Amino acid sequence: MNNPEIDAALQSARDVASIIQKRIRRDVMGRDDVIEQVIIALLADGHVLLEDYPGSGKTTLAKALGEAISSQTAEESQELPDFRRIQFTPDMLPSDITGVMIFNTETNSFHFRRGPIFACIVLGDEINRTTPKVQAALLEAMAEKQVTVDERTWKLNDLFFVIATQNPLDQIGTYPLPVAQLDRFLFKIRMHHIDRVSELEVLQTWGLPKTREELPKASRQQVLSARQVVRQNIFVSEPIQEALIDLAQALRSDHRCSQGISTRSLVQAIPALQARALLQNRDFVEPEDLEALAVPIFQHRIVVAPGAGDPSEIVSQALVEPLEHLQKRSLQR
Repeated sequence: MNNPEIDAALQSARDVASIIQKRIRRDVMGRDDVIEQVIIALLADGHVLLEDYPGSGKTTLAKALGEAISSQTAEESQELPDFRRIQFTPDMLPSDITGVMIFNTETNSFHFRRGPIFACIVLGDEINRTTPKVQAALLEAMAEKQVTVDERTWKLNDLFFVIATQNPLDQIGTYPLPVAQLDRFLFKIRMHHIDRVSELEVLQTWGLPKTREELPKASRQQVLSARQVVRQNIFVSEPIQEALIDLAQALRSDHRCSQGISTRSLVQAIPALQARALLQNRDFVEPEDLEALAVPIFQHRIVVAPGAGDPSEIVSQALVEPLEHLQKRSLQR
């Protein structure tokens, strides 16, 4: 039996997603599938790693997301910016990200100067162009939404969301991300070239004056409320959970994987599946949600043996049997 109150809450969450989607689509052409996955990650309280060669629109997408969410008051925005961009370079230090203690000669005391990680939406641009030591400065922030400097801990905003970009490792001057940091990203999304029509539209509109219609923004509180609605009101059945476990066991026992997926990745997969179900106008998770999201959730979390092939293909192959078993159980109900 439908509950009008829950239905209204779910529709409100969908409206928030729609507001963000429309603003991003205005600036990013031909990337509807990627935009949907980024919104799913935002609603699931996860982080996103975008990978492709320079000039593919990764940074534009991240900026558009940052501009789609606003603070409710000017004071709130001044206290904590809606969006900050960190350009990673080989000569960076961890304090360039987290912040540093500064001595104040007037008060004869130290105070903390916050780094650019103190924002709601943080773009880590070309994250694999800096050393693992600097990349590790993000670990605590991405996992626990806090930063520790000189044995003191500062909380980040509940909305804190990292969208990082990286270039493929065959580019000069790149470093592989540590496995521990890769595990902090809910999705790894590979952005491919856009279709011919969209690319032609980019060329035709480039440099022209933009007459933008005024589109609404989603507030921070609306996004946080949508996250809570998704987590509490989208049903995840036990067979779906068992299918996740079966997938994990298949990857851990696969001879092509020197390291399988973590339990944390399975926990993070649940809200992602719920968020996709919301965008598909359902209040329950279906097998198709798992089929659609398994690769972006798990492909970067496995360590593949040398010469074993593409991680996305390994995940897809490992998913076949759990999905077949899940479909049979659904037919028997």
